[in-house]
Amino acid sequence: MDSIALKQDTLFVSSIEKGMRILAAFDEARTEMGLRDLALATGLDKSATQRFANTFHRLGYLEKDPQTRRYRPAIKFLELANAFLFADETVRAAMPRLIDLRHALGETVHLALLDGDSIVYAARMPNARTSYAATIVGRRAPALNTSSGRAMLSLRPPEERRRCAEEWPMKRYTQNTVMDRMTVLRLIDEAAETGYAIGYDELLMNEVGIAAPVRGKRRTAAIQCSVSGLKWDRARIEAGIVPHLVDAANSL
Repeated sequence: MDSIALKQDTLFVSSIEKGMRILAAFDEARTEMGLRDLALATGLDKSATQRFANTFHRLGYLEKDPQTRRYRPAIKFLELANAFLFADETVRAAMPRLIDLRHALGETVHLALLDGDSIVYAARMPNARTSYAATIVGRRAPALNTSSGRAMLSLRPPEERRRCAEEWPMKRYTQNTVMDRMTVLRLIDEAAETGYAIGYDELLMNEVGIAAPVRGKRRTAAIQCSVSGLKWDRARIEAGIVPHLVDAANSL
């Protein structure tokens, strides 16, 4: 929601919005921050930052190191994620399929949800070679740079797909991350024809992401599988991975 719309919303509580900036400032790159860092990250003055941070600390959402006086997310953060995962119908319905896929394929399997112009991983079933970062739910990435995002965008009408490809943000993760917008649009259009999307070396080198979109009642999702590009070529992926993903996605 843009700033003009927020100002016109008489039920909007601006002080809560400012407070939530404190919690939203923490991520995988900023796991611990002092007041100065928090103020810079949120755009709040130091006095407001101190009040909000202390409030969240007292409520149990932030821990505070007694020596460094730096804040970090507390375990109560997990309760918010737990509430979402139990409440979301798509996640609940997908979990049995993800477990079956993980056993059938022996590879890493994810459920991604579309949130604005990004994807967010809501469930992840790792294999033995999966890195710690790739097991964490809640990770966010630009939709245009992921097979999951392109698969989900493939469900939209052609003109909307084009607009998203032209306007949505992108981020380079590797030297092979596709950054040309016309190429991204072509990949989305291909996914609309085939029913799945494939990305090579875009988030991690030597990793192939394959995703099939889920037509959810309340939200758009995708079931995605990550495999080693050193072991899986396209023919093997299309024969051994794609049918399982598409069947699982269609079953939802």
